[in-house]
Amino acid sequence: MDSVQHWGVARVYLGDKSGKYPDGNQVIVQGADLRVAFDTPLVANRIGPDFDGVDLVILGHVHEDHMAGLHRVPRARVQVHEADLAAAQSWAGFCAHYGYAQPVLDELYTMVKADFHYHPRPDATAYTDGTVWDLGGGVRIRAHHLPGHTSGHCALVVESEGLAFIGDIDLTGFGPYYGDATSSLAQFRSSLRRVAELDAKVWVTSHHRAVVSDRVQFLADLQRFASKIDERSEKLLGYLQEGPQTLDQLVARRLLYPVGFHLPYVESAERNTIAMHLEELAAAGRVAQDAAGAWQRV
Repeated sequence: MDSVQHWGVARVYLGDKSGKYPDGNQVIVQGADLRVAFDTPLVANRIGPDFDGVDLVILGHVHEDHMAGLHRVPRARVQVHEADLAAAQSWAGFCAHYGYAQPVLDELYTMVKADFHYHPRPDATAYTDGTVWDLGGGVRIRAHHLPGHTSGHCALVVESEGLAFIGDIDLTGFGPYYGDATSSLAQFRSSLRRVAELDAKVWVTSHHRAVVSDRVQFLADLQRFASKIDERSEKLLGYLQEGPQTLDQLVARRLLYPVGFHLPYVESAERNTIAMHLEELAAAGRVAQDAAGAWQRV
């Protein structure tokens, strides 16, 4: 059995390698009246009755690795931030959420069915920023909307314990991911500032770090995580220092992943991410497009 940490009314089941993708870390919160799960990563399939008996699943956001245990709890209610709701309800909504070309979506569908037990939840309902769930016995959970990774990405704070599940603000060495149609670089920058202001003493990530219980360490980890954004901008500027290049040429050189690394969505994620950085750099007057559509430094 994967290791479990107890933080008052919350239990954190650590996924493989501290929840490294494709796995994740599972939070279960027990109130006097309700048992609630935050997301359902692959580790949810290995927990047993503690997970299988949950009354409610609150998705902090929608991606394939956060829905991998939903098939085990068909009778549990599922709630999702309104901006991500359609992605949880149907494959068509999921496709719009990602925004990839159809051949990529076809390959992705095969992967999410085989590797992540994908089951949409048409019965899922919406929550909004600031929604509070009362689990009984003084246990309360509050949603804090922190978009950027997806348009509906939220932190879920167990207020009675000061425990904040911050999802895919995951403090990894990879850095922030904002490569999909509903992602936003500008919103992610804002969310990275606001996540530091949450009233919490324990921070739980979906991946990699799992649990951080020292604020100084959390803020240092957050700063390193956030710094990846500016590092990517500088990397792009370095490419353009060599001369004008088209978006296709920049995508081929890769900004996020090593050349040759393959997952169905990698090229799409690179294209979306690089386009966001170029837009931000152009607004700052640091790059511009020439008459042929190639990007160059200013």
